[in-house]
Amino acid sequence: MLLSPRILSRLIFIAVTTFSFAAIAIAQPRDHLTDQETDLIRFHQQLDKRIDVFIKAMDRRFAIINGLEQAKTKKLDKEEPDWGDLPKGSRAQLLGDIASILDEAITNIDDVSRRDEKSPLISRALRKLTAATNGYVTQVKSMAAQTKDADELSAIERVLQQAEQIIEVGSQLPPPSTDKKKNKP
Repeated sequence: MLLSPRILSRLIFIAVTTFSFAAIAIAQPRDHLTDQETDLIRFHQQLDKRIDVFIKAMDRRFAIINGLEQAKTKKLDKEEPDWGDLPKGSRAQLLGDIASILDEAITNIDDVSRRDEKSPLISRALRKLTAATNGYVTQVKSMAAQTKDADELSAIERVLQQAEQIIEVGSQLPPPSTDKKKNKP
């Protein structure tokens, strides 16, 4: 049985469309934050509190990578949304998440500094992020020495590049002020 050219063209269109949507679905990038973590970022409007959320999100991923069972993450504020379930993924995916979270944290700090470069929240947030990042570098470098997986090594390289930027900028900060009144926003 021969198909009419009209039916044949429709079948080809349907096949091409189906395969195109399948390819798009496969190629969509992974979200580096869970939905609950994204809600927490939206909840916290102050830069230093957002950075705390980014740090906890990265800590959660390192806990999974290191095989640590982690109970519920404690809330920073009674009113904030729940942290939800731990993220899932391979080591390479979790390391990629960490690199993307570091990048988003940098972007948040840059955005605030463009709007108000004298905000005391910038240095406070950057100090917190730099301190956490120094610890991450140690962990990631030891992972790099232990893996031969190309995807993991690529993700590790991304984490180290982001960390290098943060540490470089953080090292240029003046010492923190000892005057408690000046530090309060």
